[in-house]
Amino acid sequence: MKKNNLKGWLYLLPAIVFLGIFMIYPLIDVLIYSFEEGYNFASQTHNGTGLYNYSYVLHDTYFLQALKNTFILVIITVPLSTGTALLIAMALSSIKKLRELFQTVFFLPYVTNTLAVGLVFMILFKKTAYSDGMINLLINFFGGESVDFIDGPYWAKMFVLCIYTVWIVMPFKILILTGALASVKDDYYKAAKIDSTPKWRVFTRITLPMISPMIFYLVITGFIGAFKAYSDAVALFGTDLNAAQMNTLVGYIYDMLYGNSGGYPSYASAAALILFCIVLTITCINLMVSKKSVVKGV
Repeated sequence: MKKNNLKGWLYLLPAIVFLGIFMIYPLIDVLIYSFEEGYNFASQTHNGTGLYNYSYVLHDTYFLQALKNTFILVIITVPLSTGTALLIAMALSSIKKLRELFQTVFFLPYVTNTLAVGLVFMILFKKTAYSDGMINLLINFFGGESVDFIDGPYWAKMFVLCIYTVWIVMPFKILILTGALASVKDDYYKAAKIDSTPKWRVFTRITLPMISPMIFYLVITGFIGAFKAYSDAVALFGTDLNAAQMNTLVGYIYDMLYGNSGGYPSYASAAALILFCIVLTITCINLMVSKKSVVKGV
């Protein structure tokens, strides 16, 4: 038995070393940096230790704006993308012919470069001296006034960012949910058909409970992914996100390290740990809720 245990630990050793070097050590390093006030990369010195870095970050207007943007992005895009993906997946599951073709078409945005998709969105929404963009042409066609979605009011820019994020993440969710729907046994649907069960009841009592594990998986990963959003905003509004009021938490951390406000690793570490705590808390809450809901549904 001991020999088998030793062999098992030897198999796990490469993964343990990899996680220790690239995950645990950096996390401990960031934790130390976050308490070192006025840390300097060049001299490897600091002025003292304490909670000043956290106080500064939590009172920084740029951080508060990034926190607001990130939470709006999370609250809007995760439910919207998951719900829309579920509807599309159900529609695809009802199509027998050309199902694989439609699945491929819907999956194309996921394998397309993020910046390339952002450029397309800029062309659609950006208002220039030569053109108001296709979206504004549609708005004008229905009697509305043109809106500058890229350089205009805050709500317009947030609208574009949310739509763009949903467009980017939805293909993966469609693929996962299509597979989940295909795994539901036909026996359940045949029994419901014999009993003349209404379609809405079939969905709520059979389909939804059976695919609930995948739905909650997508919700949890969607929350984590939305909190890490940064390239989406850069693709639409450029690198100076603070000026555009469209920065995210990851963007704020990057700016503190390398951007216009660069050279403050202590502040960046404090902001990174705050983000880590927020994501960990929301993930734990989602896991507890999903555990109860999935068990109840099954």
